[in-house]
Amino acid sequence: MLFLNLIICLFICAASAIWPIPTHYSSGTEVLWISQDVRIVYEGANQVQINLAQQSRLMQWLKGSNKQTAGYGYGHGLNYSSTGSNIISTAISSTRDTLFNKNFVPWKFHPRNSGYEPASNSSRTYIDTILLLQNGTDPKDVYKPLAGDVDESYSLSLTADGKVTITASTSIGIAYGLTSFTQLFYKHTCGEIYTPLAPVQIFDTPKFEHRGLNMDVSRSWYAPSDIVRMIDALSYNKMNRLHIHVTDAQSWPLEIPALPLLSVKGAYGPGMSYSPAVIQSIQQYGAARGVEVYLEIDMPGHTSSIAYSYPDLVTAFNMQPDWSSYAAEPPSGTLKLNSTAVSDFLSTLLGDLLPRVYPYSSYFHTGGDEVNPNAYMLDDTVQSNDTAVIQPLMQKFVDRNHDQVRAAGMTPIVWEEMLLQWNVSLGSDVVVQTWQSDDAVLQTVQQGHKALVGNYEYWVSPSPYLY
Repeated sequence: MLFLNLIICLFICAASAIWPIPTHYSSGTEVLWISQDVRIVYEGANQVQINLAQQSRLMQWLKGSNKQTAGYGYGHGLNYSSTGSNIISTAISSTRDTLFNKNFVPWKFHPRNSGYEPASNSSRTYIDTILLLQNGTDPKDVYKPLAGDVDESYSLSLTADGKVTITASTSIGIAYGLTSFTQLFYKHTCGEIYTPLAPVQIFDTPKFEHRGLNMDVSRSWYAPSDIVRMIDALSYNKMNRLHIHVTDAQSWPLEIPALPLLSVKGAYGPGMSYSPAVIQSIQQYGAARGVEVYLEIDMPGHTSSIAYSYPDLVTAFNMQPDWSSYAAEPPSGTLKLNSTAVSDFLSTLLGDLLPRVYPYSSYFHTGGDEVNPNAYMLDDTVQSNDTAVIQPLMQKFVDRNHDQVRAAGMTPIVWEEMLLQWNVSLGSDVVVQTWQSDDAVLQTVQQGHKALVGNYEYWVSPSPYLY
């Protein structure tokens, strides 16, 4: 049955061409061609300057090596703040790259020897201009919006005689329209690019405001080039968030200049960490492609990697052989819950990190999943596994962190356990990420919170997973 569904999906997707399937879509059977001489004309609120050399430098740095180049984003004149004009210019250059460098011959979409291609020696109608009409003004935070704050809708018209118009209120809508435009085209075996689907009319608006993926770079370290490839894939599928689960029990790959030992001792090995410059450039790269990149520091659980550099802050560290009595996975270890030293540590950690990620994200994830109360029996500041004792301390812990996140101008995200297991009172602004059940989504919204939906039971592996 699964194989049959995949076959059906393959032919539906081939016929529809556009992914995700638009709100309204119609197509025909006329053939149009496009060459690299095509003009892309932008008319709208943004002053577009396509700095291809600057974009190429950033892409080569992020994609070209798996190793870190410390300080690049700060020290090499990289002025790439992702305003609406950069979103437009990036979309234009990506459109050309996708059409002419990354296209493919669609032979798998057709029966053997079916003669599916248009004749290459026949008279051709070429598209000579793509007109981009932005009829609105981008909001101030178009590169780091809260979910729903940017109009992502667009319309696309491709006539049988080759006239192309993409209309949207924002630069993000224009970018999505261009992405859909590229999905109409294939490579001919003669090397030229064509669409067999004209005329085309599309209107599209997203069904969900937050469309994201969680990439766990702590349990499985990914090079910056891999993260960039993920951003490219998300952008091409019109997904708008990348949640980087950047620290966990297994490693601490995030470099914090104010606390340098965290990554020196907590990373898997030399070179397997992310400098401030790398994080900044990854966020910039995503923002220019409509993908808001935000980070998660998971806590108070999943923090045993901190013990390699600051052992006095962590309780129940690496308990053997019965680690499962204290944590969901080895090595066990949880931040002490009633410690002024932990509070000071978090103040320093977030005080270093939040101002650096704020320019490119409106969200910060403070974790909160899978906290085992037994760990606090070994915590000299608690010495109990009674939830009645732990709950007010958990409330204080979360309040402290969220107050600092808000003070930095960002919106907190937590895992569902803080709300549904520990009964922590959360601010009305807090977004709750659900992952254990569909019922958790209902409980979350009934308590007045926005919910991110990512039931792990729908995926073979929980990392990375979509929500």
